[in-house]
Amino acid sequence: MKSCTTATPTTELDNPSTILTPAEQLKRAEPLLDSIPQSQTARKRTIAVMPAYNAASTIERTLNDIPLGSVDEVILVDDCSSDNTVEVARSLGITVIERESNGGYGANQKTCYQHALERGADYVVMIHPDFQYDSRLAGIAVDFLKLDICDVVLGSRIRTRQEALRGGMPVWKYVANRILTTVENIALGQNLGDFHSGFRAYSREVLETIPIDQNSDDFVFDSQFLAQAVHFGFRIGDVPVPVRYFEEASSIPFRRCVTYGCGTLGVLSEFYAHRLGIIDSPRFHHPADDA
Repeated sequence: MKSCTTATPTTELDNPSTILTPAEQLKRAEPLLDSIPQSQTARKRTIAVMPAYNAASTIERTLNDIPLGSVDEVILVDDCSSDNTVEVARSLGITVIERESNGGYGANQKTCYQHALERGADYVVMIHPDFQYDSRLAGIAVDFLKLDICDVVLGSRIRTRQEALRGGMPVWKYVANRILTTVENIALGQNLGDFHSGFRAYSREVLETIPIDQNSDDFVFDSQFLAQAVHFGFRIGDVPVPVRYFEEASSIPFRRCVTYGCGTLGVLSEFYAHRLGIIDSPRFHHPADDA
């Protein structure tokens, strides 16, 4: 009876009696390394961006909480602060971009993402420098992107009602957040805990695809961004992130929250009107299609 086994040719690497120098070992390994796609061997670059306004007293605490090695660079975009935010940030080794005028929260984010992409970011995590969000979660949020589980990761401030209120979230803000988040989950087909978190992480593809220049320069930028992410088919997830409410932490006053809430409902209406062909919104055009 013939055997169906075949002899496997041996090489010097298989022979324990063969001693190769490190240079020879590297030379023989080169074909194996060349067969691996470059995307799997190249180190991915993570940049943290901080949209800042009068954050001099909290920047250092925020920066110190970011785990060592979780980000490659921190970029702070200053929106014409009246305090010494710029000087403090530079003294801490942060890359500082100074805007010529205070253009609003959305305008600041546009500058953040533009510079992050220009500096070679594969992943971008936005952290407010006011020490409100727990920046120890930066690396964990980005890991969901690196593992290709999500394309967008939000930090959910509301793991439980008790925890959110105990952390200092005003009752009226909690109720408004729950109502608006529920409406957005239903309208956009998601199941997120907090649509309005300022702690966010994005892959490079997301930032290159979504036409953020078409978005508002104000707070409703965030709602527009998530509606666009859903439209373009990106996977959105969230992780619980502790928050702190104190005097130095930025917070939107009640009147602006009402304006923001109405603007968010307008975003949902625009999303569906575009989907149904009632309007043609440039906010939902892929940049390549308009090139």
